[in-house]
Amino acid sequence: MPETKSAEGPPGAVDLKMDLKSPPQSAEKLQNKDSGFLDGSPSESPGLETTKGITAFQTLVHLVKGNIGTGILGLPLAVKNAGILMGPLSLLAMGLISCHCMHILVRCAQHFCHRLNKPFMDYGDTVMHGLEASPSTWLRNHAHWGRHIVSFFLIVTQLGFCCVYIVFLADNLKQVVEAVNGTTSNCHDNMTVILMPTMDSRLYMLTFLPFLVLLALIRNLRILTIFSLLANISMLVSLIIIIQYITQGIPDPSQLPLVANWKTYALFFGTAIFSFESIGVVLPLENKMKDARRFPVILSLGMSIITALYISIGTLGYLRFRNDIKASITLNLPNCWLYQSVKLLYIIGILCTYSLQFYVPAEIIIPFAISKVSQRWALPLDLSIRLVMACLTCILAILVPRLDLVLSLVGSVSSSALALIIPPLLEIVTYYSEGMSPLTIIKDALISILGFVGFVMGTYQALDELIQSEHLLTFPNSTTFT
Repeated sequence: MPETKSAEGPPGAVDLKMDLKSPPQSAEKLQNKDSGFLDGSPSESPGLETTKGITAFQTLVHLVKGNIGTGILGLPLAVKNAGILMGPLSLLAMGLISCHCMHILVRCAQHFCHRLNKPFMDYGDTVMHGLEASPSTWLRNHAHWGRHIVSFFLIVTQLGFCCVYIVFLADNLKQVVEAVNGTTSNCHDNMTVILMPTMDSRLYMLTFLPFLVLLALIRNLRILTIFSLLANISMLVSLIIIIQYITQGIPDPSQLPLVANWKTYALFFGTAIFSFESIGVVLPLENKMKDARRFPVILSLGMSIITALYISIGTLGYLRFRNDIKASITLNLPNCWLYQSVKLLYIIGILCTYSLQFYVPAEIIIPFAISKVSQRWALPLDLSIRLVMACLTCILAILVPRLDLVLSLVGSVSSSALALIIPPLLEIVTYYSEGMSPLTIIKDALISILGFVGFVMGTYQALDELIQSEHLLTFPNSTTFT
């Protein structure tokens, strides 16, 4: 895209948070996954200079932070579902493919920016203009559906994140409360703690609902930057503590299966693509750079760091806890106050993140809804929609109270579409009329097919396991610490 940036800020810029893909101010604004704060509107960007742009290092930091959230905590279980050899190799392959799809999206956006003389183009606009350039008359006549499709999957993804957060909050708080009587300051003794049974995790979700509603009612983006900062600090500290623990005392891995069953591999796919789905942040980040020509290099470097971190956490976590690994690695930490504090810090971080994730679908749905009513009813309708949406995320979390299945389901349904299926097809419709290599077309088709197969298999397996476990009224997160 043009190296000189508009002082007015891009129309589709986003707010970047650790699992966040988010837009700022209109129904057309996009994107992303769970931490730093980046907004493209000068009136709403307290953390970045809109006219001068951000440096390459700042871009790298935002890209890395935008990928690190709850998904990384579920990767050890994902590696278990794939196998100790197949898991890391699959994470590497998925990281390379995801990075390639991000580069495709950037190239297509640059192509239409130059052609249409625009300073910035978001994901939805790029897909819409790609369909307009298609050789198919039908696709050209229905090009506006490109933006609608991206907005739909974005809404599903972000509300899915919110559901994941609610399950995560309930699981971790439940475990802290159950173990409170046996929690000590000694993290090294080999001792067994019998947990005190408490109420079902679904009731914990309901206890969070009033706080989630209050967070959802926040309409000022500047206020949300405070929550973003708190989330960043708490998650960073927690992740450092987790890493130093799982690198200690790793047992012999020779008995672990190299390749797992194909059914559980489908769950691996959903969880892994959930973690990698940060494609929504790449265009706003590129638009914010002082020298956008360096962005492809920064993108490749950032995704390399992220992929290496994911492989390390996923592999070490599985090696450390083996078959006892839980849906979130925080649920495997010892019963001492140091590691219990990790859960409490993550609870604070995720609670703060909820409001930022919620902002994305709210900014897509609410402007459209209030445009249909008079100004008198705009505010009541705005608040009512926020209330309903917050309650909806809680209800969905209660209906799917297993964190591993929620992660896999959200990843399979929506993340696979945004990260793997749409970008390769976008490249075909964008450049086909200008001439494309048959190998490029085959490559793009294979990536989209891979994403679609993962979408179908991951969704089916997650729903199948959910149905099978639906009749169980147990305490799934009651863990005995050793």
